[in-house]
Amino acid sequence: MSYFENDGCQLHYEDYGHGMPVVLVHGLGSSTRDWEYQVPVLAAHYRVIVIDVRGHGRSDKPRERYDIATYAEDVAALIEHLSLIDVHLVGISMGGMIGFQLGVDHPELLRSLTIVNSGPEVKPHSPKDYLEIAKRWTLSRVLSLETIAKALGRLLFPLPEQADLRRKIEERWPQNDKRAYLSALDAIIGWGVRDRLQRIQCPTLVITADHDYTPVAQKEAYVKELPDARLVVIKNSRHATPLDQPEHFNATLLDFIDEVERNKDQTPC
Repeated sequence: MSYFENDGCQLHYEDYGHGMPVVLVHGLGSSTRDWEYQVPVLAAHYRVIVIDVRGHGRSDKPRERYDIATYAEDVAALIEHLSLIDVHLVGISMGGMIGFQLGVDHPELLRSLTIVNSGPEVKPHSPKDYLEIAKRWTLSRVLSLETIAKALGRLLFPLPEQADLRRKIEERWPQNDKRAYLSALDAIIGWGVRDRLQRIQCPTLVITADHDYTPVAQKEAYVKELPDARLVVIKNSRHATPLDQPEHFNATLLDFIDEVERNKDQTPC
């Protein structure tokens, strides 16, 4: 286990393999452990760095208001700590938001960007949106982490053959610090950088599950606003694509990174 400090917060990360660095950033309520099906495959080709963002996993959980910009600065500090020039960054859900934030604040740090089941904003645009956000905000405060874990397990992994994945969620989710978890949820609501997507000039891959929380059409819309982006839809998958479709996900990600490396004489981000 390795640690570094940024702005008084000790952050945990793990470092595997050799070569061009690939940084993996998890989502809300998750940790480095949820990249378990990616790290061995990617580390056979690249240097793989996984981080627990503040408030999660083995990182500190300061009693403060969290925001996506601070998470992005933590990732930027990790890149500086390891003396890296630029990285292939992969973020899922909240990790994708962190990737977008890093991309607009520090585009020079990204060799490529991969966004998984995420988007560049979480802002309500209709009464239905307001209702859904209010419902999630309220239930997250009323329900225990154990109850949320069981509901998430059924939602993310509904098939009989996914029982082991359901158990992972049910075991890991309650290990979160409830206060830090709620602060991270608050950081997501109302966040957005969609008006600055033109700053992200590096090759960008957007991966979406066909049964993600938000429809494929929403991803298609923002992909058109990115200077150099493509969309890949993974079928028979839900929000936790790296866990429920690891082979398809890994092959898609490796193909993309390999292509970026083959074309590395292009203008850097």
